[in-house]
Amino acid sequence: MYSFEPTDEQKMLIEAVNKYAVNDLRPAAHEAEESRTLPPALIEKGWELGVLQASIPEAYGGFGEHSAVTGVLAQEEMAYGNLAATIAVGVPSLFALPILLCGAEEQKQEYLPNVIEGAWRPYTAALIEYTLDFDPLELRTTATLDGDSYVLRGEKAYVPFARQAEAMIVYAALDGVTQGFIVPKGSEGVIVAEDSEKMMGLNALPTYRVKLDGVRVPRSNRLGGDSGHDFGPILASMRVATAAAAVGVARAAFEYSRDYAKEREAFGVKIAQKQAIAFMLAEMVTEIEAVRMLTWEAAWKLDVGKDDADVAAYFAVTGAMDMAMMVTDRAVQILAGHGYIREHPVEMWMREGRGFAMFTGLMIV
Repeated sequence: MYSFEPTDEQKMLIEAVNKYAVNDLRPAAHEAEESRTLPPALIEKGWELGVLQASIPEAYGGFGEHSAVTGVLAQEEMAYGNLAATIAVGVPSLFALPILLCGAEEQKQEYLPNVIEGAWRPYTAALIEYTLDFDPLELRTTATLDGDSYVLRGEKAYVPFARQAEAMIVYAALDGVTQGFIVPKGSEGVIVAEDSEKMMGLNALPTYRVKLDGVRVPRSNRLGGDSGHDFGPILASMRVATAAAAVGVARAAFEYSRDYAKEREAFGVKIAQKQAIAFMLAEMVTEIEAVRMLTWEAAWKLDVGKDDADVAAYFAVTGAMDMAMMVTDRAVQILAGHGYIREHPVEMWMREGRGFAMFTGLMIV
């Protein structure tokens, strides 16, 4: 069974990421959301923490080994500061980690050092589609083998940094099976929308609609090579990352509303002493801790290769979706009228909490 005690290295990472989240991300979050931009220096500072670099072996330009458990610890801590910046800092992971997990050796040698070495650059991935019944295992985007190339056709949604991306992994159905394809920058037939999408939350994160109009990529660009790959570990890792981020956002909302309740007086007593408020706070923290345990267990199962890791990841993310919405909504309720105004971050966290049901594909650990 996994340990509930982080290693010394993990504790150091958590401490470093927490300082960045509290001292850099949280103070910048409101302005970033209002201006719909993240300062490049803020992203670069998060990149320099080396979370992704520590997941990549030295042979491919990194300085560590991949660990989903370490990834979720860092993901939760960074999302505690700001979710949009967390996704922005980690967007190269959407490209690098699937190659590390499922790529052919030649693909690892060719692409990973370019992502890891030097300053942050936007590499990304395109999974989500504009369908009411979106299922990552039943994609509408298709890949067809034509001679020495695969031809990609379809449309993707919410692709972070698509206009600036050096390269992206596009997920498409090949004979009904989800496969990833490495699409270099400037590939003919890749049409990225001029304007970033306007969403309920994550306004500081630039995401775009991407149309794939007969995009040709070499057979060697199929993730895993000619034999392809199992999409299961990638999807499970995305789900675990989403669950960890939901815990971070919910934790931020809980702590803010708890501290507010301890200070706010009504009828001569602190509202935290009111039974209704106290019960709300107790249920909020209970649900946060429950989902955190599900997330840690799923990450541990991914690390040790348990057969039911995908099931554990699914349980974690479905629990996280409901938990994040409940906790952030109640944080707004606890602040009452103050919770509805933009000077308090709980309204932003509630908008983000609503989105976790559709965020699979934006994060990976």
